[in-house]
Order: sequence, then structure tokens, then C-alpha cells
Amino acid sequence: MPEMAQTYALPQDVRDAGVRHWGYHGISYDYISRQVPKYAPDARRVIAAHLGGGASLCAMLDGRSIETTMGFGAVSGLPMATRAGDVPAGALFYLLRRKLFDDVSLETMLYERSGLLGLSGISGDMRKLQQSEDPRAIAAVDHFVYAMTKYAGAYAAVLGGLDAFVFTAGIGENSAPLRAALCAKLAWLGVKLDERANVSGGPRISTPDSPRVGLGHSHQRGTDDCPAHDGARTSLT
Repeated sequence: MPEMAQTYALPQDVRDAGVRHWGYHGISYDYISRQVPKYAPDARRVIAAHLGGGASLCAMLDGRSIETTMGFGAVSGLPMATRAGDVPAGALFYLLRRKLFDDVSLETMLYERSGLLGLSGISGDMRKLQQSEDPRAIAAVDHFVYAMTKYAGAYAAVLGGLDAFVFTAGIGENSAPLRAALCAKLAWLGVKLDERANVSGGPRISTPDSPRVGLGHSHQRGTDDCPAHDGARTSLT
């Protein structure tokens, strides 16, 4: 990523200690960046969504990552199965000062009791939430779509537009309703969903007059808590 995107507004000595925007799901995004030109050679401005138990978005320009939602650790950015995603630092200071948590229990809460599980109180499994009629489950899914929409809009601004969008990993590949919900929110970018292709699993799920939207099918499974993760087979034809 560009130096600006890697840098937090912290004192130099803190940055020298290694605090920077690292990003995760590196192998997945690297593979997608190398595959997209084969299927969409004119797609310079690409957003990829690695949506599984761990979830992130990545903005790519000319095949290089310029932004990603996961930052210093694997708990930032989008809400995930059990991970919180973005939480204001002030809220964490508040919890520590009230002695509701110490550093260990706070980390456990953010990594293991939050995200979709924390929002719904039911499960961190997107499949179970989408099958449920419980209002808490519906609200958790809506929150996830909202968070993706917010980041996708910001990344489209950073990229100066959108030429292609790629879904990958378990949720991205298998949840047609979630893909449809996000694409509807991105209509202002010209995204038009081919509903039949989306339900059948693509590989391209957008109309010919839309920025290309497709599926990248994961062929490796690893751990989301590693900066380099899952490869993917991408198709935008």
C-alpha cells in the first residue's frame, strides 16, 4: 500500500515501534489482483471483498492494493463472525477506566464475543442469521451490509470510480442475498446486478452495461488471523 495508507497519525517513536496499517488476507488479494486482468483487462479500479469468518475489503489500483479494511490487527474494519470490526478508541478507554475489562478480557471480548455474534446474540454464522426471522439476526445482517457499503463507497472515492468488484470466501461466494443487498447499495456507482446469474453463482453476476461484478472461488483454506491468507480463482467473464 502507499505510505500514506500505511501510516497512522501517531508520534514517530510509536510508528517506529511497528504500529502501522498492515492489512490481512494478503494471498487472497494478491491472487485476485493477478487474475482480474485476464478476465477484465480494462479494469483498473477494483474492490475485492473477502467475506468469511474473517472479513475485509481491499481497494486495488492497477493491480496494487492501495487500501484495506483490516489495519494493525485482524479485529478492525468490517464486523466479522465474532470480531468487532471498527470500535472507537474512546469506547475502549471507557471500558478499561470503568474496570469492566482488563486488557486480556477486552481483547477476548473484541475477538470472540463481538461481530455478528455480538450483534445478534444468536450466532456468528451468516447462514444461520439469514435463515432466522429473529429481528436481532436481521439487524446483524443489515449492519454487515451497511459496513460494507460504507467502506466500498470510501474506496470508490479513493480509486476515483469503480471498474470491477470481486466477492470471495465463504460468505462472498455462497450468499446470493448478501451480494444482491450490497450491489443494490452500489447502484450509484453504476453497478447493475444480473439476478439470475447471481442466484446461479455467476461467475459474472453483473449486466453487460455495469462495472464487472464477479466471484472469486477460494481454493485454499488457512487462518484469518494471518496477514497472508487464502488464494482464490477469479472470473469476471
